[in-house]
This record gives sequence, structure tokens and C-alpha cells, in this order.
Amino acid sequence: MAQQDGVDVIIGEWQAVRPDLDCSPMELVGRLSRASRLLERALKDLFAQHGLESWEFDVLATLLRSGPPHVLTAGQLSAAAMVSSAALTNRVDRLVDKGLVDRAVDPAHRRRVLISLSEQGLQLVNEVVEHHLANERRLLEGLSATERDQLTALLRRLLITLGDTGRPSTDT
Repeated sequence: MAQQDGVDVIIGEWQAVRPDLDCSPMELVGRLSRASRLLERALKDLFAQHGLESWEFDVLATLLRSGPPHVLTAGQLSAAAMVSSAALTNRVDRLVDKGLVDRAVDPAHRRRVLISLSEQGLQLVNEVVEHHLANERRLLEGLSATERDQLTALLRRLLITLGDTGRPSTDT
């Protein structure tokens, strides 16, 4: 018999008490959920080694990905990070306090706030992203390159069917 994971145990329990149920959706959704939690824990541990929370890395990486000069409006950053403007304000406040981002009023549109990487934030995120990618490679070592490609394509298709068609744009 093949090696079992935690989902196999749960499915076995369901089959014992409700053999009439088709639990195959639980097998996939349960594995996606458990894999997500295990991956998030490993990522969180890596970020903690660099004095960051996962959300802090997300904000810094989003600004880095925006390209030079690494500036986004608060609205653009909120949309990219998929958090409310109130949550983003709290996050930006904390990153400003740590000296990792700067906040300024857009001189061209006084009602817009611009968030940018500070020099310290730019150096930190450039360093951490390399460790982050190495960590992700390590986490995926159990899959061959072909398996990773197949899983990537299948998950992309699933995300699209669930409505994830890219991030919304906003000018606020």
C-alpha cells in the first residue's frame, strides 16, 4: 500500500461511517488546504529569520515588483495585496515605523498617497527574495520538474474557474 497522508486517514474515517458518500472532492480540497497551511508555516519561518512577517514581505515584494522607482499609490498597493484600505493603512504605518517604506502625498494628485520602498526596505527585500525562492525550491523538491509544471497548470486552471483572473487595477 502507498504511503498515507493525513487526508487519507480522514477519508478512511468518512468511508467507515458514511460509505454512501463520494468523498473525492474532500481529497483534493483537503490536500490543497493542508498543503497551503504547511507551505505558509515554512514561509513564515523563513521571513521570521529576517525579522519580517509574511504580510510585510508581501508589501515589500509588491513594491519591488512594481519596478523602479518602486512606488505605488495606496489604492494600487491595496488591490495588489488584496487587503482593505484600512488594513493597508495599518500595515504601511508599521512598515514606515520600521523604516522599510516611505509614505508621501502625490504632488500631482493631492488626494492620493504614494508608498515607496525606502533604501533600507529595498536592500532587505532584495536579500530576502533570494532566500525566499531558495526556500520555495526546497519545499517543492518532492516533485519532479514535469510534476511541478503539471501541478502549476492545473492549479492555474482551478484558480481561473474560481474567479481569480488577475488583480484589479485602481488609481486611488
